[in-house]
Amino acid sequence: MSTQAIEKSAAPDLRESYLAQVQRKHLYNAIFLIVFVALLIGGFITANDRNAGGFWDGLPNIFDFPAEMLDDASQKLTQFPAHFINFLPSLLETINIAGAATLIGAIAGVFISLLATRGLAKWPRLIPVFRRVMDVLRAMPEIVIALVLIFIMGGGPVPAMIAIALHTIGALGKLFSEVNENADIKSVEGLESVGATWFQRMWLGILPQVIPNYLSYALLRFEINIRASAILGFVGSGGIGYELKNAMSWGKGKYDEAAVIFILLFLTIVLVDQLSSYARNKLIGESR
Repeated sequence: MSTQAIEKSAAPDLRESYLAQVQRKHLYNAIFLIVFVALLIGGFITANDRNAGGFWDGLPNIFDFPAEMLDDASQKLTQFPAHFINFLPSLLETINIAGAATLIGAIAGVFISLLATRGLAKWPRLIPVFRRVMDVLRAMPEIVIALVLIFIMGGGPVPAMIAIALHTIGALGKLFSEVNENADIKSVEGLESVGATWFQRMWLGILPQVIPNYLSYALLRFEINIRASAILGFVGSGGIGYELKNAMSWGKGKYDEAAVIFILLFLTIVLVDQLSSYARNKLIGESR
């Protein structure tokens, strides 16, 4: 039997196998979609039943609070400049919390990512251990860690900084390890052949290749950490989030302060986003 005849006889079987795989894929996607929609509806019904007022009953009043806040704040526009000055130290504290947490998380993330990367790890057998550590750090929300630390250490910016730093280690460690896997290890092998230590191989062979991507991810994480540090202020971790909680708790009469804090947060996040985006584009452009 000729090769051409064999190919012709095999073609229908291949086509049927391909069509069967496509049908199975569509079936699995349909099942997944049905399960997802069912879980979504079930979760919404449960949440609505446990809600004090009910979602649909409160929906017509969704704009009442913003309107009340704007009305109160618009009557005190002349006090906005003084509020900006008063809340500026709290804003700087929030930025400092995010900056310190990002720096600590990035440095620790570099080390744990190198120890969790195949072909680069100092102790290859411990790679799964370091990866599970990163998984655990990423899985724990910052607010949960902060609440535990506040119970142990008391309120203030330090628990917030530690909580954000721990989560940052897990997040950046994962991203850095993916960057490491794409690095060229020929230079590492060359350094190893002349007797370089593991630290020297990483410092001279890997970091020069990956540092632009490291910095890009670290800047992106800094943006996220500013938001996280503001949120943690609601649980007593200091910063501008704590001031916002106090302003919102007092209700009408303090909505002008809440409005100023919202404006400060918005401007800060936009500014940091623009600066970090510019820096990331420059770093990525220069590395290519």
